[in-house]
Amino acid sequence: MRAGAKKRPFYRMVAADSRRQRDGRFLEILGHYNPLAQPYELVVHKDRVQAWISKGAQPSEQAASLLRSLDIAMHRPSPPKKRSAAKEKPAAGKKATRKAAVPRKLSARKTEKRAVKKAARAKVAKAT
Repeated sequence: MRAGAKKRPFYRMVAADSRRQRDGRFLEILGHYNPLAQPYELVVHKDRVQAWISKGAQPSEQAASLLRSLDIAMHRPSPPKKRSAAKEKPAAGKKATRKAAVPRKLSARKTEKRAVKKAARAKVAKAT
């Protein structure tokens, strides 16, 4: 989240819903970044960041770049997968079956509109 005055940026690292505005409501402040300080100032609560990432949060590209500089893992650890004996052997004679697509049910207004268009096209085709 950008803060600071004009041409004097200061950023808060926050956990926010991706559907919100850039400077909109957020869930938690995770740290801050001041690019104007020499050297730049980056303060991050590592435990809170890792907790959010483990819950499935995805950092933006800029936030991920800053977190990489602090050696914070960006991926959510997945549970180990169990392999069964049945899945290891591929099925020899089976083909993947796909369900037939069911056409959508159209409203009466839409079917009437399509019928009128179709009749108009047929009329134009007969005239030429």
